[in-house]
Amino acid sequence: MSTETKQPEQEQPFKLPFWVAGDTNAFFGLGFNVMVNVLVLTGLCLGVVNIPGSDVYGVILPALGIQMLIGNVYYTYLARRLAAREGRTDVCAMPYGPSVPHMFIVTFVIMLPIYLATKDPLAAWAAGLAWSLIIGLIVILGAFVGPYIRKYTPQAAMLGTLAGISIAFISMRPTGQMFEAAWIALPVLVILLIGFFTDLKLPFGLPVGLAALLVGTAIGWAGGYMEPANVTAAAKDIAIGLPTLQIDLLMDGLKEVSPLLATAIPLGIYNFTEGMTNVESAAVAGDEYNLRAVLLADGLGAVVGAGLGSPFPPAVYIGHPGWKAAGGRSSYSLATGVVIALFCFLGFFALLGALLPTPAIVPILLYIGLLIGAQAFQEVPKAHAIAVVMALLPNVASWAVGQMDNVLSAAGTSAHELGYDALAGAGVVYEGLKLLGGGAILAGLVLGAIVAFIIDRRFVWAAGYAGAGAVLSFIGLVHAEKVEWNAEGQVALGYVFAGIVLLLFGLYDAAAKKKAAAEESGPEPAAESVPAADADVTAAK
Repeated sequence: MSTETKQPEQEQPFKLPFWVAGDTNAFFGLGFNVMVNVLVLTGLCLGVVNIPGSDVYGVILPALGIQMLIGNVYYTYLARRLAAREGRTDVCAMPYGPSVPHMFIVTFVIMLPIYLATKDPLAAWAAGLAWSLIIGLIVILGAFVGPYIRKYTPQAAMLGTLAGISIAFISMRPTGQMFEAAWIALPVLVILLIGFFTDLKLPFGLPVGLAALLVGTAIGWAGGYMEPANVTAAAKDIAIGLPTLQIDLLMDGLKEVSPLLATAIPLGIYNFTEGMTNVESAAVAGDEYNLRAVLLADGLGAVVGAGLGSPFPPAVYIGHPGWKAAGGRSSYSLATGVVIALFCFLGFFALLGALLPTPAIVPILLYIGLLIGAQAFQEVPKAHAIAVVMALLPNVASWAVGQMDNVLSAAGTSAHELGYDALAGAGVVYEGLKLLGGGAILAGLVLGAIVAFIIDRRFVWAAGYAGAGAVLSFIGLVHAEKVEWNAEGQVALGYVFAGIVLLLFGLYDAAAKKKAAAEESGPEPAAESVPAADADVTAAK
């Protein structure tokens, strides 16, 4: 008899590929997305605030490059760590780049007014750096508060307010830009939709994002949309720029910090709330990230960037489910960060802006907006769809008010100068939309949570969120123009009254449930008495 024993098979060590084909697809998509945003913020610095080109290309963009490396490298590490812990190869890294809403806010709300008052672009730039620093510190603080908010907030509220951002701020502007040159943009959009939403593969395994960009660029150049002279001029401006500390400039901005707090505090809360909802979106797509780890990197990027000269806070991007659906895994984000950083250091962005037509690039933003908007409705209970709609409305209102303000500004006036009554007479509900859209992402979170809890008949929880809405609107973090005491008392009072009504319904519902339970159980059945004669008959049987 053989005495040999069979050795158990050893488990093969988990192997995670560094790069897969889907990373190429997602890299071109996210890379072009970030590239467009960097081109836009470059134009804002040069054309709106008049910061010298040497400072934009030699200081601001290299600082932005460091921000990109901090976030994208770290999020790649988090993705690979999660994949190894769960033994999965389909984990997708969180996308990261300069925050799109903050690009416009820091330019038009912070830097431009200071530039117009002082005619000094450096003073405006310094204020932007101080503002970005405050944003970063608030996001870092939010890393310790956010997990508790996420734990006690309905998914419909978080995904709904995210859908509002994606529809209003991610989708609308790119869609408008597309139709300014629809002959370039629509073929690009069709290629993206076929490549990302069907199982049809392009010939030769060509990445969808690259194919779409090549087709759009070819159409743009062939149709005369682009100017060859701009390429020659941009090529002459290429110069290497390395990041340097700008502490003196940052300190100058911090000397007048109090006016910055009115926008920095609510927008810092916006940033960490958006990050929180994006982490929730990733969790729904199957990748459960540690919220605190994500937000700490987000805030650190803003702090480091401000110290190096970038007034543009970065953010974890909307769109994780989109890049995951496109095949992105752990390294597409890393590649995006490295390539964009190199372009920032080497001064390539002026050349890229001259080579690539914008209508060929912006459809990728619409793709992300469509996907995130759809996710909010697909991933929550069917009954909570109403809560999703409620949560997205404040963001739509905020976008609409911004468009109206821009139109009035272009006409040399403002809503305040024109008068709310005159606007109301023209059928424009300006004042109400402005209040609804104040602190839109937080307002959407509160309103969406109230509706979701009402649908579930959890009236006490709904009342709790109404109380939160009252406090937030009273101090101006939602439904108000600025942070101050008694910022919007009538809205706060509305939330208080709503909370009282909800508490009363909670008491009524509890009493009704108690009564229904009592009626269902009924009184204890009495023992039936048997007549004596019948008892004798029964005994005889």
